[in-house]
Amino acid sequence: TIYQTWSLGAINHGKRNLNHFILKKDDNVVAMAQVSIKKVPGINMGIATIYWGPLWKKSHDEADIENLLIMIRELKNEYVVKRGFLLRIWPSGLDNHSARIRSIFVNNGFKRIENVMPYHTLRLDLALSLEELRKNLGQKWRNQLNSAEKIPINIREGNDDELYAMFLSLLEEMLSRKKFTPGVDYHKYRLIQNDLPEFLKMKIMVCEYNGKSVSAAVCSAIGDTGIYLLGATGNTGLRLNSANLLQWHLIKWLKETGCRWYDLGGIDPENNPAVYHFKRGIAGKTGEDIVHCGQMYSYQIVKGYIMHVANSIVQRLQSMKK
Repeated sequence: TIYQTWSLGAINHGKRNLNHFILKKDDNVVAMAQVSIKKVPGINMGIATIYWGPLWKKSHDEADIENLLIMIRELKNEYVVKRGFLLRIWPSGLDNHSARIRSIFVNNGFKRIENVMPYHTLRLDLALSLEELRKNLGQKWRNQLNSAEKIPINIREGNDDELYAMFLSLLEEMLSRKKFTPGVDYHKYRLIQNDLPEFLKMKIMVCEYNGKSVSAAVCSAIGDTGIYLLGATGNTGLRLNSANLLQWHLIKWLKETGCRWYDLGGIDPENNPAVYHFKRGIAGKTGEDIVHCGQMYSYQIVKGYIMHVANSIVQRLQSMKK
């Protein structure tokens, strides 16, 4: 997952604030985690954070959940017991392991922080044929796709900075139309994209109509899952249904790359119903509604408790701003 890449960690948290934790069995790496460290200056107190980790299953390999169990215990021993830190983990476990993953954390002394909403998404199974995937689309969504395919729209794709600049231009137009203040630092994603090695870079697709960019999508495809990360549609693109065309093009590309799943990105049916209904149309009849475990945390001594209280206050204030 892109959230465990060195580039994202270094740009979001700084290289000096990263730890890398590896579990081996018979010299084979079976689990790993990138940990960001935030210390209180002058005091031996801090927070160790793992986003979308630890990684414990290789693509196309049989899952051995025992590796996750060992990893969690060792991470807790290092950061909670030895260092006295607050340890926060956002596990990304899905499939049939979700309930068991939650129980592993709870049985090892972790709790879920309730004022942080877990990641909520829709997931599409790309094992279906393209014909089946098309039939699976919501009726209205498919009609919009049919309409867009009749228009002479050109799709450019790649991973270079020029395409990302086009996305940012469309984003500015979209945010102006919606009068919306984003909670995402899009310029950081630009830095991350430029820093990622070629084989891990995000795919950028841009729709052009009459020589002008009208919509753009940014997707990460690492391991067996593609994740829809960023998107923007200009005023002209709305009329042309170009976002539908882009998504269908992304689905075809993800199948070609060998991805099994397409994670459509975060959804909020209550507070952002328009985006939810658009993604619901892609997920169609077979798409799964999935909620991650949420933020799990653990601490043992007074220092860890102080960091937990401080962290809870900060997160509560951030949620109030949103």
